[in-house]
Amino acid sequence: MTGQTASAAHHVSRLLDLLTTDAPAERFGAVATEARLGGVAAHELAEVERATAAALRIHRALRQHRRREAELTALFDTAGDLAALRDLDAVLNSIVRRARSLLGTDTAYLTLHDEEAGDTYMRVTDGSVSPLFQNLRLGLGEGLGGLVAQTATPYATPEYRTDGRFLHTSTIDAGVLDEGLVAILGVPLHLGTGDGRERKVIGVLMAADRTPRTFAPEEVALLCSLAAHAAIAIDTARALADTRAALAELAGANAVIRAHSAAMQRAAEAHDRLTGLVLRGGELPEVATAVAGLLDGAITIHDADGRALTAVRRDGGPFGERMAAGELAEAVADSHGGGRAVARGDRWVCAALAGQELLGSLVLHGRPGLADAERRLFERAAMVTALLLLLRRSVAEAENRIRGELITDLLTAPDRDPVGLVERGRWLGVDLARPHLLLVAETTATARKRLATAARQYLFGSESVSAEHAAATVLLVPHDLDADPGEAARTAAAQLTQLVGAPVTVGAAGPAAGPAGLFTAHAEAVRCLRALAVLGRAGEGACAAELGFLGVLLGDGRDVHGYVAATLGPLLAYDARRGTELIRTLHAYFGCGRSLTRAKDRLHVHINTVVQRLDRIQALLGPDWNSPERELELQLALRLHLLTGNGPGDG
Repeated sequence: MTGQTASAAHHVSRLLDLLTTDAPAERFGAVATEARLGGVAAHELAEVERATAAALRIHRALRQHRRREAELTALFDTAGDLAALRDLDAVLNSIVRRARSLLGTDTAYLTLHDEEAGDTYMRVTDGSVSPLFQNLRLGLGEGLGGLVAQTATPYATPEYRTDGRFLHTSTIDAGVLDEGLVAILGVPLHLGTGDGRERKVIGVLMAADRTPRTFAPEEVALLCSLAAHAAIAIDTARALADTRAALAELAGANAVIRAHSAAMQRAAEAHDRLTGLVLRGGELPEVATAVAGLLDGAITIHDADGRALTAVRRDGGPFGERMAAGELAEAVADSHGGGRAVARGDRWVCAALAGQELLGSLVLHGRPGLADAERRLFERAAMVTALLLLLRRSVAEAENRIRGELITDLLTAPDRDPVGLVERGRWLGVDLARPHLLLVAETTATARKRLATAARQYLFGSESVSAEHAAATVLLVPHDLDADPGEAARTAAAQLTQLVGAPVTVGAAGPAAGPAGLFTAHAEAVRCLRALAVLGRAGEGACAAELGFLGVLLGDGRDVHGYVAATLGPLLAYDARRGTELIRTLHAYFGCGRSLTRAKDRLHVHINTVVQRLDRIQALLGPDWNSPERELELQLALRLHLLTGNGPGDG
């Protein structure tokens, strides 16, 4: 091994050491800098820089994984606290501390609704230093917390004092100012009364920073999950209080209490089991099988659009029964709006939510009635399913974003570093050396943002990738030997139109391989897309070969012989078979400005012969052969036929 090679290996080894010790990100960049200053050869320096980039990606992925693991562990621990509930204050303090820790905020606090006073009050705080703030009371609709309590909707503000969405009062603003809070996020605590009535908001869980900050959607979803646990803790505490009162009044209620306790224990154990599945990396079929066994019925899990993701019987076998799409959508909407499972005949339906966002739904089949504890278990199963769906979506979006950056670089500058592009593709599971179809999709300006999301949804679970590029969405689809680019474009246009809710036009090209080939295919697909727009075929899909003479002009293949054969084939075959001169006659007819007299002089035949030949041409080509559109195609095909050396002479 040369000194330079040893030097490069030494720097790569240092990167591995930094990954092992979870060193700060800036330490990784220093390795490449040291290699550059140390005189490492250029090709080896490139290796060190690629290794540095890979190490940084792994470092970020490990950090994100640890964060997700910490969030799920916190939810698991919270569920354990509920299972061993002894002191409501201890549980609520634990939830608030975890909210502050996981979101990394300066403070977190929980308010509850005072039924008698008609306002909300501070129940638990963590990280608060102001007695004035700790004793605040908020009327419904006052401040951010009051608005959350009134509307049952999460709200976040990066700068509370200047945010005009909330009703500011001198008392609340003084408390916030005394605490020094700036950015605040609040989510509602929902609680059911247990008698079939709608759930109501009983309080608000909030996290706040003393500096400006924008809260991400996943942080809102996490706080909503913790708020759900807090509501369960309050619900459980009230249930226990009611039980104690019943014991004091009715000594004979012991059997009921034992049954209730057993049901609660079963629900807690089921929740722990389901949460454990998620923590161990379980997939949707495992969750569905566990829930089906616990509730003694078949389970189907659907995505947000109602498509079945998995379906199992209570014994774990496949289950083929489905709810009608309209009935399922109506039930999911009712569950979403009410925040609880709803019954539909012998089925129960529960929306899987992250905050107020619908991620999917669970359907329990074959159970016309559910006890209250079973219903709660079913609803907890929906919460666990929402966590799993959210995790799957986050992972998929992260992978697709990185792959999208690859496609953008590929279509912007394929010649800059073709080898590097292919190598990046391999790292991301995209083999650019393999033939691909290149699809370019476009929709209306108002639906453009939905198109990018719909493309990811359309390709989910396949080896295909998508990215936004030049105000359109590009789809890179591995080519199957039997796949046709035009058919792929039509299928994509139909599916994407349905997902977006607006016409989506798709131009296709390929198959092509390698950065240069894919770049060229993209250009052809874009030209095809523009041609569809000019032809007034919005909402359709096609490739250049399907656009007639426009395809010949637009396609990079320039299949002239194919176009001539497709346009003049019946005449060419007839002339070859019978020794006639239909091609020559048609050429003379168009060349003489459609004049029969001038055409018969050029062909040296009787005018009746010209008429008979034109009748034969109409019989072979159809009655519209003489229309302006067909004439243009025929004249172009005749000219191309002439240019290839096979064209007719004029005699």
